[in-house]
Amino acid sequence: MSRDTCRFCTLRDSDEAVRFGSVYAIPDAYPVAEGHHLIIPVRHRADVFDLSPQEMLDTQEALHALRDELGAEGWTAFNVGWNAGTAAGQTVGHAHCHLIPRRAGDVSDPVGGIRGVIPNRRNYLSAAG
Repeated sequence: MSRDTCRFCTLRDSDEAVRFGSVYAIPDAYPVAEGHHLIIPVRHRADVFDLSPQEMLDTQEALHALRDELGAEGWTAFNVGWNAGTAAGQTVGHAHCHLIPRRAGDVSDPVGGIRGVIPNRRNYLSAAG
């Protein structure tokens, strides 16, 4: 995917984009929870492993700022995650971090959190694993 055809490269200058140095944040177009955001490097990078140290620091700054904003709206917990490569579920070939706000009771059994990407391994506390 080239910068000319990358949808995230075109979104960096949108009205919804909030800049944090070398990255920007936007609401996810297909949110799994209200307040779901993406943090995306301005430079076209394939995945998290291609980011510079500065882009990682700016991502952390964005995560903290969004957490504070969403926390003021009553969100009490968060999932933070990267998909790196198509086998890991990455569908847009431009690095992006997901910030997904959570509340107690939004799912019946949250144990394992991000481990749910492989459903039968999510709840490591259960006898079935």
